[in-house]
Amino acid sequence: MTTWQTSTSAGDPGRVVSVLPGSGYTAQGPLLWYPASALRAAGWTVRTFVWDGTPGWDEAREVYGRALRDVPVPDGGRHLVVGKSLGSFALPVAVELGLPGAWLTPVLTGDASGPVRDALLAGSAPALVAGGTADLLWDGGLASASGAEVLEVDGGDHSLEVGDWRRSHETVGRLTAAVERLAAGL
Repeated sequence: MTTWQTSTSAGDPGRVVSVLPGSGYTAQGPLLWYPASALRAAGWTVRTFVWDGTPGWDEAREVYGRALRDVPVPDGGRHLVVGKSLGSFALPVAVELGLPGAWLTPVLTGDASGPVRDALLAGSAPALVAGGTADLLWDGGLASASGAEVLEVDGGDHSLEVGDWRRSHETVGRLTAAVERLAAGL
């Protein structure tokens, strides 16, 4: 079993964002770093998960689900989830709790994707779903059917990179702005 810890930057205790990284994609990667930085600058408390090793899907589902249930947000507060890839395994719990989320390159295909797919379609809280057309784990049709705001990157891989640093950088900017809008609308 891998271990994990959280790193928390103090901000408004009534506005908490949980940053759930992927497998092999830490919170220092640009798709998580820049949105978290923008929310931190806007005064949010940012809780970032850090894994020591590579968690399996079941382990991530359990740990992330438990962590979302245990977030200390006061009554009337807001809790936003920003999950990358493996972080999307928390989507069923987020939907159960009515939490808004930004789901970046979620796992929408393959044998393990069923609960994530079902939760994405069942969710009613504000959500952003971002993926790339060159990502084998992305299903743009499902994302569009979810009712969430969709940011689909033409040619984007599982890191939303497109092979050209300028376009990839622009994608990170568009994604960060979309997460900012989601958070501001809560």
